[in-house]
Amino acid sequence: MQETNIPKVYDPQSFEKKWYKFWEDNKLFHAEVEKDKKPYSIVIPPPNVTGQLHMGHAMDNTLQDILIRFRRMQGYNTLWMPGCDHAGIATQAKVDAALREEGTSRHEIGREKFVERAWQWKEKYGSRIMYQLRSLGSSCDWDRERFTMDEGCSKAVREVFVKLYEEGLIYQGTRITNWCPHCNTALSDIEVEHENEIGHLYHIRYQVEGTDKFVEIATTRPETMFGDTGVAVHPEDGRYKNLIGKTLILPLVNRKIPLFADDYVDPEFGTGAVKVTPAHDPNDFEMGQRHKLEQILVINSDGTMSENTGKYAGMDRYDCRKQLIADLKEQGFLLSIEEHEHAVGHCSRCDTTVEPMISKQWFVKMESLAKPAIEAVKSGKIEFVPERFTKIYCNWLENIRDWCISRQLWWGHQIPAWYCEECGETVVSREDDVAICPKCGSHKLRRDEDVLDTWFSSGLWPFETMGWPEETEELKQFYPTSVLVTGYDIIFFWVARMVMMGLKFGKDIPFKHVFIHGLVRDSQGRKMSKSLGNGIDPVEVIEKYGADTLRFMLITGNTPGNDMRFYWERVESARNFANKLWNASRFMLMNLEGFDKDFIPDNSEYTLADKWIFSRYAHTAKSVTRQLENFELGEAARSLYEFIWNEFCDWYIELSKARLYDDANQQQRKVAQYVLGYVLEHTLRLLHPFMPFITEEIWQHIPHEGNSIMTSVWPEDENAKIDDTAESNMIAIMETIKAIRNMRAEVNAAPSKKSEVILHFTDRSLQSMVKDNEGYLQTLASAETVNVWTDDSNKPENAMAAVVKGIEIYLPLAGLIDVEKETARLTKELTKLEKEIDRLVKKLSNEGFLAKAPADVVEKEKEKQVGYANKKAAVEERLAYLADL
Repeated sequence: MQETNIPKVYDPQSFEKKWYKFWEDNKLFHAEVEKDKKPYSIVIPPPNVTGQLHMGHAMDNTLQDILIRFRRMQGYNTLWMPGCDHAGIATQAKVDAALREEGTSRHEIGREKFVERAWQWKEKYGSRIMYQLRSLGSSCDWDRERFTMDEGCSKAVREVFVKLYEEGLIYQGTRITNWCPHCNTALSDIEVEHENEIGHLYHIRYQVEGTDKFVEIATTRPETMFGDTGVAVHPEDGRYKNLIGKTLILPLVNRKIPLFADDYVDPEFGTGAVKVTPAHDPNDFEMGQRHKLEQILVINSDGTMSENTGKYAGMDRYDCRKQLIADLKEQGFLLSIEEHEHAVGHCSRCDTTVEPMISKQWFVKMESLAKPAIEAVKSGKIEFVPERFTKIYCNWLENIRDWCISRQLWWGHQIPAWYCEECGETVVSREDDVAICPKCGSHKLRRDEDVLDTWFSSGLWPFETMGWPEETEELKQFYPTSVLVTGYDIIFFWVARMVMMGLKFGKDIPFKHVFIHGLVRDSQGRKMSKSLGNGIDPVEVIEKYGADTLRFMLITGNTPGNDMRFYWERVESARNFANKLWNASRFMLMNLEGFDKDFIPDNSEYTLADKWIFSRYAHTAKSVTRQLENFELGEAARSLYEFIWNEFCDWYIELSKARLYDDANQQQRKVAQYVLGYVLEHTLRLLHPFMPFITEEIWQHIPHEGNSIMTSVWPEDENAKIDDTAESNMIAIMETIKAIRNMRAEVNAAPSKKSEVILHFTDRSLQSMVKDNEGYLQTLASAETVNVWTDDSNKPENAMAAVVKGIEIYLPLAGLIDVEKETARLTKELTKLEKEIDRLVKKLSNEGFLAKAPADVVEKEKEKQVGYANKKAAVEERLAYLADL
């Protein structure tokens, strides 16, 4: 027999850490390969090693934990693989900042020492978010925790790079890439966030050589004009047909550049004449390739102007723009400036405006990798939840560009390429001991200093974490994984990468379902950010309200793929739900005296309320299971909330009290104890994936079998308890009780004042059932007696009436209320209502108010007037009724 009670006050801090330690110490999260068990696996979207828990992480991991706990209880061999990402740019920035505080830099200490410092930083701070995930209740297999730069992952990354290179799918090329002057590295297209900004369109005249004519061009980035090697127009643009093939003189620079025709040009934009800067614009680069234009780099990697810009060399690009515009204006080349809204690319890491810039980088050819990734989704092998994200995924892959995978960083997987300084040969190797050039025999080899894009390694995450390229038993059992849970904002960053790499190297899809969730926004619908100062720290919420409250708040009202708003009122509501469950459990534990764990009632001993609660529980178990299997986690939480709060706590517990308190009928007391215990214990199992801590704490106190609720069996096959007749009958009883309560409240009847209740059955089939269960009306509706009125022609006089399906309910008022006192109260209320109505009539007839007040304010005042008028009519009707008593 367990302890007979739990503390009076629900205090999650008193037991949450205790139970997590218990689960972890007993290795209840750990999975071994068991070939006779059906597998269910999830790989965690690896948070950055620099990160700390935010609301997005909290929701993402709560969703995963619900699924993994659910399947674990269903008997699957469950693996939830944890780990974190080395976060190349972010981690290097952290270590750089630490070195600056010490008065040094990575360039001063050298690459080897810098990498050592980065590993030290990782060891010191890298586990922070993993411990925060524990506080959330995440039941990851921590014995298998991985890191994208651990030995196994590094081996996998090297193998994939070399294999793709050998197949000609990785190549080096000089092309336009997105360059971040702050992070000082190239970025892939998807690492650039485009934001609409109000800028300017500068109209500049380019002189036609040997004439007094000029061509007017419009540009948003005049500072790049030093790299102009041509001006393009559309071949069908009549304004410029006679100028195609002519030479223009570049303002200030006086360099001769051709004017040529290209179908890319939009005649409707600007003036229809476009300056072409092949080294600083991806579209210009393509035109430059077609027309064999020179590429001139005019902006350095740090965002300053290059030596090719004359007197502007060394200036910041934006300072150069200001000075250049002033010089163009002074020399008569600037025609006009107009305000212009356009999309500007920003680094997703630091928000710096990126600079398209030509540079030599490593790329992955994407076309042949993308085709099977598209087919895997279109064929249904991989399913997106919700399905609408399939189109977004496919559209991106169908228009994909080659992926720039090299980054000018020191922290990350260094590219396994060496260059011979004698003959220029490039050597790519699986091993680090490359000492001799295989082409010329030279020992003068230099390793590529760049590292791979972080997403290159995390793209291998589902299979590299399970031991690939070795053919491990974990791979055989747990790959492909069952579901990927992630936000829609990284479908391109990560999801598509994993599908391509999984099909190429894992020889199968990496997951069967992609469960997409939205963002957690603030109460105004804004994205949470440091700049807005509107972020909510999940750890603070957990410390104040408990992890279960945060988890339940995040899941209720959550629908796949949609953003949700964070409201403190919703946190309080989730906390109130936990309190409700706590108090209901405490009530049961206080009434366990004489409980017999081996007692099972005979079916004939169950009351209508027992049969009803069993049936409602069975329906709830069925719907929650179905909803979880369909990834409708928010709906599953709502089903549990309604059953626990409304049906179990508000109704069944109240209905059971009479038997629990009846010492004269011990048999019925035992039946009530059994039903309460069964329904509570099994409902706790259903709730456990959502609120693991409170369910474990209560479960350990109530009668149960087993070591932990998380290893108990998920409630299945409860169909035998479904009783539609009991549910229908109980609804009739409950509706009757609610109608009586409402009538009593309407006349302010004292709770202690019992009254007669008269029932007239329009559905005669209910009569005997209600009479058999009239005790419920006496207990919960303060009915002293329940009488049946069979005369259809005459209705009871001086009685309030209400109608529910099949039953007319009459509540005689004589003796129930003090007529004189109630008349006085209603007369006073009528006077107040008349004053309010008179005030509003005057206000709404005041022309000054109507002219100045906003329309919504006037409308609200009119609504108040209607509301008061309706209340007045109801009070007058009640007074007339009382006058006849």
